[in-house]
Amino acid sequence: MTLSAYPTRAVDLRVEPVDEVLDRVERSLQTRLNRDTVVRKRRSIGTRTDRDTWVRIERRGLDRIGVQGGDGTELLPGAPVGSAVVAEDPRLSEEWWAVLNASLDALAAQNTNRIATPDTETLTQELVTGTIHSVFPGVDTAVVEWRSAHADFNWANMTAPVFCVFDWEDWGMASCGLDAANLWGASLAVPALADRVRSERRDDLDTRDGKLMTLFVAAKILGPYADPDDPRLGAAWETAERVVKELQTG
Repeated sequence: MTLSAYPTRAVDLRVEPVDEVLDRVERSLQTRLNRDTVVRKRRSIGTRTDRDTWVRIERRGLDRIGVQGGDGTELLPGAPVGSAVVAEDPRLSEEWWAVLNASLDALAAQNTNRIATPDTETLTQELVTGTIHSVFPGVDTAVVEWRSAHADFNWANMTAPVFCVFDWEDWGMASCGLDAANLWGASLAVPALADRVRSERRDDLDTRDGKLMTLFVAAKILGPYADPDDPRLGAAWETAERVVKELQTG
């Protein structure tokens, strides 16, 4: 089978057979993978090795291998804070929040030729406009400032009590405030936590672009595929309505 046979087929590595892939990785890296530690996600597989390192295997289109490839990583310094969307307060330390802020500020100051790919979609002005207008039509969605972002910034991709961010396959240039808005959206089921995120990252979220990213994230929560049982719906609507008014009067 040629490589051209693959692009149109949707693949979910949580259900696809991957034993042959793992065997090939072992041969290529000349290491043994601990199959008991394998973590399978939709487009990536992670596993511990016999060298006390962590191997991450990603599924990518050929057009992204060159600019969005990555190296192996060391073991994480702690466990993930929680699932992508948390249902209870993780009770993080003041030091943890301080390191989060310093890390996001340092990331935003970097330049790259990569473009962020949240939810595997290249973040363009057109994507921002289409996503926001699907729920909030009429909003002026012109992005002013683009900065480097992780682009998949949620509670499942950070560790505690020692702060560390992982899963960097989507990082690249994005509208200012994307990471803060993503974390806010992932916190809405815990109002106090969502408020803490907005307070910590207010310098991002209070900008025009930060408000657009708030709507961008809210539109994904509230859009046509919204889960009617999602506990974040009410808070997302409340904040989004306020932000729309601020953008229209600002």
